[in-house]
Amino acid sequence: MVPAKRVAFILKGYPRLSETFIAQEILALERRGLEIEIVSLRHPTDKATHPVHNEIAAPVTYLPEYLHHEPLRVWRAWCRARRLPGYTRAWRQWRADLARDLTRNRVRRFGQACVLATEIAPRVRRLHAHFLHTPASVARYAAMMTSLDWTGSAHAKDIYTSPDWELSEKLGDCSWLVTCTATNRDHLDRLAPDGRVGLVYHGLDLARWPEPPAQLSVRDGSRADDPVRLVSVGRAVEKKGYDVLIDALARLPSTLHWNLTHIGGGPLRDTLEARAGAAGLSERITWLGAKPQTDVLE
Repeated sequence: MVPAKRVAFILKGYPRLSETFIAQEILALERRGLEIEIVSLRHPTDKATHPVHNEIAAPVTYLPEYLHHEPLRVWRAWCRARRLPGYTRAWRQWRADLARDLTRNRVRRFGQACVLATEIAPRVRRLHAHFLHTPASVARYAAMMTSLDWTGSAHAKDIYTSPDWELSEKLGDCSWLVTCTATNRDHLDRLAPDGRVGLVYHGLDLARWPEPPAQLSVRDGSRADDPVRLVSVGRAVEKKGYDVLIDALARLPSTLHWNLTHIGGGPLRDTLEARAGAAGLSERITWLGAKPQTDVLE
């Protein structure tokens, strides 16, 4: 018997150090009684995890990251999926999408949806996709095949790199969708039926943080032996704006004493280090790479 509240959360990758906000949400929902099964389109690549990942009880199923990695699994899923009541509708929708987006990624989404629809969907009552691009496509096709409701959470890149035709059609098919900023909501509202998009901000679980010191620091940057200490945490990618941060720090007067510790990996880390070096800031900035939350809090 399928538990009445079990929901499959469709994620692009799990666990991920950079997606603490998703893990916190899953744990909070579990604590409120929701039974969750995590379905990941990709295997993890981070070498560490956050404590919150160890507290989540949900089982994790990994779909074939690339269809040719597990051809027999995909073939069996496709054969079973073809017998599902909504397969024809999903097939037609996928063909229409493929005509507008002729990519291998689009083909992969349908194969993953067949696996989701035949292996995981029978155990759940609803599909919920985090991110409105690839995970939502897989959830949408699987929902069509199985006649399950699907819902979603939209965040950033998934919204602004997806074409309006795809966003509009997905918003028309899902039961509801939430996003994390008012700007996102307003943008998606233009493409969605009335009342379909909600606003839910992300937050921090402050219980994990140490108590603040009784006496706050009075560092003002005037002393070389006691500089202002700055910390930034985030992936080294363009949208985070670390190039702007470096340029801003380079404009500070040389008599102001400070240092910055950056925590986070990403494809632009070497580029940012070089930018800091060119600005004469190498001695002031420490690059630590990706770290679990326990190390960040220390």
